[in-house]
Amino acid sequence: MKVSKITLDAIDRRILQYLQQHGRASTADLAAAAKLSPSPCWRRVKALEDAGVISRYVTLVDPKAVGLSVNVFVNVSLSTQVESALEVFEKAVLQRPEVMECYLMTGDADYLLRVVMPDLGAYERFLMDHLTRVPGVASIKSSFALRAVKYRTDLPVV
Repeated sequence: MKVSKITLDAIDRRILQYLQQHGRASTADLAAAAKLSPSPCWRRVKALEDAGVISRYVTLVDPKAVGLSVNVFVNVSLSTQVESALEVFEKAVLQRPEVMECYLMTGDADYLLRVVMPDLGAYERFLMDHLTRVPGVASIKSSFALRAVKYRTDLPVV
């Protein structure tokens, strides 16, 4: 979704901050947190959705609770950085559900991926069966997270 130009005021920022922490909040609870009555609050939320500021609503799942305790950061370098090679790699990555995040980077590697897996064997299979087979991949360097020191999904909008 394309984001429209919108100026956020203090009320919009309170709404966004509250929704990021309480995605299932009722309109009444959200309005109270934003210090508005429900109808104007709902209109503001709708405007934020229409402008693309609020892109979607999600439920966060604990990875360990669903057997995905291995978090891997993968630096991938391509043999060439022409647009067609980037497109091939990005299309391949978009098809892999275990790739949670993928960023085109500056610096030593072309891409940084965050991948979740149940165990090291599963990661090895992902590498051998998928990532190393993407045309144009020149090198892969993996770093395994030992533990999360800080993990947030809410943006500091206030």
